[in-house]
Amino acid sequence: MISKLKSPMAATLLSLLLSMGMGVYLCIKAAAPMLEIAAKARAKLVVKKEDTGWDFWTIEMDNLSNDLKEERAKLRKQSDLLDQRDARITAEEKEMDRVRADIDTLRKSIGDKVTEVTADEAKNLKVLSQTYATLSPKAAVAILKEMDDTTVVKILSQMKPDVVGPI
Repeated sequence: MISKLKSPMAATLLSLLLSMGMGVYLCIKAAAPMLEIAAKARAKLVVKKEDTGWDFWTIEMDNLSNDLKEERAKLRKQSDLLDQRDARITAEEKEMDRVRADIDTLRKSIGDKVTEVTADEAKNLKVLSQTYATLSPKAAVAILKEMDDTTVVKILSQMKPDVVGPI
């Protein structure tokens, strides 16, 4: 067996195997750092694709995205203002309804008081109207000037038109 190792063919084959092995070893040793860098870069690309969902992203897309965000913010602000205005209008409508009800109540009570003539007052007004009808117009005017307007109106309404005319 030693004699076969001494042959030039065996030495050539052995040197060829050793040189090939040494080349592969040196290649792997030199490529290892580059493979690590490539693996890290690939991992970053995979993460980035998962985040955006796109293979590309441009400045125009960023601008459009920002514009849409601004418009949404403006719309939210306007919506809030409209909600506030609507609430204020609703409150004012309720207040207006309450004031209208108060006014209607006051009108009714005032109307009842103006047209309200009790039986005693009607009797007294009739006597007064007959008395002032018999007076001269000048004397009746002098007395009526001293009275309040509502009483004067009530007394004159009890008199006949031909008597009220000269007064």
